[in-house]
Amino acid sequence: MNEMDPDLPIATTLEVRDRCLCLHAQRAARALARRFDAALKPVGLNNGQFSLMMALNRPEPPRIADLAPFLAMDRTTLTAALKVLERRGLVEGLPDRSDRRARRLRLTVAGRAAMKHAVPIWRSVHNEVDAALGDIDLDGLKAALVRLGAGG
Repeated sequence: MNEMDPDLPIATTLEVRDRCLCLHAQRAARALARRFDAALKPVGLNNGQFSLMMALNRPEPPRIADLAPFLAMDRTTLTAALKVLERRGLVEGLPDRSDRRARRLRLTVAGRAAMKHAVPIWRSVHNEVDAALGDIDLDGLKAALVRLGAGG
């Protein structure tokens, strides 16, 4: 039989369950990820790939060093995610004209076509999520999440 440690009572577990922003943010993020993954599946993308590819949709192709902080990803994880998209022909790396050690990344024709199909799906699901959240202050929620994501 597993007995409770008196220095770690069930009340502590309940406190964390009820108060922990990290726990609730992770649970919400996973639920949102599953929802967007399912919706984007017909396009052959998951929500992370969609976000990454959208981050490449810039006038000047970004470098990995530009993308990693924006996506809050470490460079190793970002590089692995990009390799999958490159193998699928959705993203390509180009030499950086000003720094031969760096690569610039851009969507291919196939990548742009996939995104053109994915964006209306994303909009529709986002509208559903916004509606499901009811009358909460969505702008305030997004601003708070951005502040947390920026480290402050």
